[in-house]
Amino acid sequence: MYERAALSPPLGPIWHVEGPHTLFAGPLAYNASHQHGAPVYLAGLYGAFRIRFRPGDWITCRTAFVPAGMPHELDCGGDPLGVLYREPDGGGRALGALMGSAESVDGALVAPGGEVAALRALFERRDACNWAGEAIADLSGFADRRSDRPIDGRIARIIGDLRACQESRMSAERLAASATLSSSRMQHLFSEAVGVPFRRYRGWLRMRRAIDAVVQGANFTRAAHEAGFTDQAHFANAFRRTFGAPASLSLLGIRRPAARGPSRPGPDGGQHENADR
Repeated sequence: MYERAALSPPLGPIWHVEGPHTLFAGPLAYNASHQHGAPVYLAGLYGAFRIRFRPGDWITCRTAFVPAGMPHELDCGGDPLGVLYREPDGGGRALGALMGSAESVDGALVAPGGEVAALRALFERRDACNWAGEAIADLSGFADRRSDRPIDGRIARIIGDLRACQESRMSAERLAASATLSSSRMQHLFSEAVGVPFRRYRGWLRMRRAIDAVVQGANFTRAAHEAGFTDQAHFANAFRRTFGAPASLSLLGIRRPAARGPSRPGPDGGQHENADR
């Protein structure tokens, strides 16, 4: 069993939003049933956690992969969890390859081991915000080398456009026309390829923008407006629906990147491994 490093003072959570990736690493207690707009890889940084897919019993595991749109609950008992989302156009389902041998549960995966060390290194290093993007890209590329499941190229382009365009241009009709599809046909293909409806995925991207604004220093009210939410209450309610817990539990006291940070540490700070030593 890997011994948790002595961290004094305790480290706050880390969030990182960049390109097709969103990362959270920090302590979690209980997250009520929720579902995401992107596939997610979960890793207990120092031990097992519990996950439940309703209707069903709690499952104890070290890592899990949950497809977009699949409701699930988490019980981590206050221990740190690494949570890596990867957008569908980036081959999000490839994250399941980080687990090695795993058990399938209605399309999700659970395993007693898997890739943990890189996410744990991000949590333990105080300067991790300055090199998180590179570390996440390495881990994601590691998954790609094991599995590559591309989605419909037209839907991949629409997802890329969604991430790039402003809120006022994020209409289904406009994006469908850019792919020479009718709105209804595009939305059918979108749900089929991504796992969630177009509108829900658009809400997920709005949530990513709000989280990134908080990481960059905005308060909740400003972040809500920058991301297109009506007000802070709208953002707070959407956050709870998306993550199963209040925003204050994971977005307060977060670490933020320095203006000019040190380079990423060497291999000892973030090597891949299948089991703790």
